[in-house]
Amino acid sequence: MTETAASAPKTVARRPARRRRASAARLIVYPALGVLALLVFFAVFADWITPYDPLKQSLMEALQGPSMHHWLGTDDLGRDVLSRLIVGCRIAIIAAAEATSIAILLGVPLGLFVGYRGGWWDWSVMRLVEAIMSIPGIMVAIVIIAILGPGLHRAMIALGILFSTSFLRLARGVVLSEREEVYVRSARVVGTGDARILIRHIFPNVAPPLIVQATLTVGAVLLAEAGLSFIGIGVQPPNASWGTMLNTAASYMQLDWFLAIPPGVALVLTVLSINLLGDVLRDRIGRGIAVPAARPKAPKRPPKTAPAAGAPGRRPSPVPAPDAVLDVAGLDVVVTAGAGDEVPVLSDLGFSVRKGETLGLVGESGSGKTITGLAILRLIGTTGRITRGRITLNGRDISDLSERQMREVRGKEIAVVFQDPTTSLNPAFTVGEQIAEILRTRAGLSRRAAMARAVELIGRVGIPNPAERARAYPHELSGGMAQRIAIARALSCNPSVLIADEPTTALDVTVQQEILDLFRDLQEEFGMAIIFVTHDLAVAADICDRIAVMYAGEIVEEAPVDTLFSAPRHPYTAGLLAASPHGATRNPPLPTIPGTVPRPGAWPEGCRFAPRCPHAAPACDAAIPLGDGGHRVRCIRADTLDLRRSA
Repeated sequence: MTETAASAPKTVARRPARRRRASAARLIVYPALGVLALLVFFAVFADWITPYDPLKQSLMEALQGPSMHHWLGTDDLGRDVLSRLIVGCRIAIIAAAEATSIAILLGVPLGLFVGYRGGWWDWSVMRLVEAIMSIPGIMVAIVIIAILGPGLHRAMIALGILFSTSFLRLARGVVLSEREEVYVRSARVVGTGDARILIRHIFPNVAPPLIVQATLTVGAVLLAEAGLSFIGIGVQPPNASWGTMLNTAASYMQLDWFLAIPPGVALVLTVLSINLLGDVLRDRIGRGIAVPAARPKAPKRPPKTAPAAGAPGRRPSPVPAPDAVLDVAGLDVVVTAGAGDEVPVLSDLGFSVRKGETLGLVGESGSGKTITGLAILRLIGTTGRITRGRITLNGRDISDLSERQMREVRGKEIAVVFQDPTTSLNPAFTVGEQIAEILRTRAGLSRRAAMARAVELIGRVGIPNPAERARAYPHELSGGMAQRIAIARALSCNPSVLIADEPTTALDVTVQQEILDLFRDLQEEFGMAIIFVTHDLAVAADICDRIAVMYAGEIVEEAPVDTLFSAPRHPYTAGLLAASPHGATRNPPLPTIPGTVPRPGAWPEGCRFAPRCPHAAPACDAAIPLGDGGHRVRCIRADTLDLRRSA
């Protein structure tokens, strides 16, 4: 039996379960929608369908039970209960709309802001919110009403302020998660401003849980309004609301117990219908929200100093090569750990890339390859900073630029292609819209011209039917197509330097080769320099002109690709080449490098590879600078070791 045939009974078996779940959802949704539709109908047409004036008193007919003339009876002043109940629907709609709108308008923007900004803003606002939430909500509302005065609208302002804390916490929690997604980092790379990232990129992904929260808030507002009106600080007599009707019923419970039934049933049915509808929306569009632990506040950034000329293991930063598009010299990067200590992640990093050249960054995980690209883009995060060094792009030092100035650099002069295209593309927009947005904000094109250029770029990266594919969402594309879209987006403003951060790792072999060929063709067409980050030495040999081998936050060897593969001079490079699985046989077993890359903060003194090196000597305990020339190596025994046989 084939796999398809074997799985067919399981598929058939699942269908009744799906039908039962769909039927159960309909049983919940339709009655709930019916109750809410009836509520809205009564609220809109109350003036025409009420059988009596809800304020007209008739003491001779007070506290009468249901009859043909008064279907739900009369209250203590002889007013028709049905008419007051219908008018109360209008009060319920107004109360829910006012309080929920105020809560959303106050809570959501502030939650988006503090969640994205972080730091002191986040800490101070959340401490205030926690202080408010530590007090019973009804007490907070009573205090606000005591300041503003009683009445429906003032009570709704109080409830709106109270419930805004829920929207604030929810929006902040989602933003804390979304702001770390690769598609947000991609938007920063192309120079998108913070306000546009929040509104255009993050907010569409925050909206679904906010919709669910809004439905739950409406039910809570109705209960709170009824409670405030019941105690006399909400809707004021003689106006009709369900809360004031319950207040009257409580006073005359012994004389007419039925008086509490109509407003009580109306309140229960309305709140229950809204909550059930909220549950259905949660199951359909809601997303789980994981709020990460608060990050420690980064220390204030001190002014950077030039690298010390006499520091052990460090050379003075050379003057940038005249033909270099990008030159990095003496770069040190640190991040702030949980205890507030600064941990180095890159040290004495230096390399340059010329126009039309591809420099490969290779090394094991944890060597610092990806953080190198993020440091060049100044996207290390709030806990990371550059302490020393220089980054020169097109003859200008960008290491000291402000964040506003860096936005002008990202996308136009330097761009990036991330490893996983499914996370670097925003799932809320079509791929054509994402490319066109960059062209509108960075190149100043009109909407029509930007979309036409986006379709052209999609076709240029080898995707058939580009106009049709431009209307597709990221999840509708294969991995190879999504990566081509990411490349097209990165090249939309013709950057001078492209950082490709393991762009072929998530692709199969055939698609991988197509992407490499595409990089070569585009580099020849645009003349850009490429920094290609990869673990795969075969890929590096295929596309790179020079290779820089990184280990524990520093470059240990750099040479032209042919020289590095034929005559490595650092034991770590030789170990990587020997451990490469390409072309290896099972006999003898594939060699491995013993041990692991030391984590930042635990680097040994002197040569960082010495604890794993079979050629280590006592002299390796001293700091070792990176050599000069066309083949640079950070090894004190480089001139005495013959590593060609182990490669």
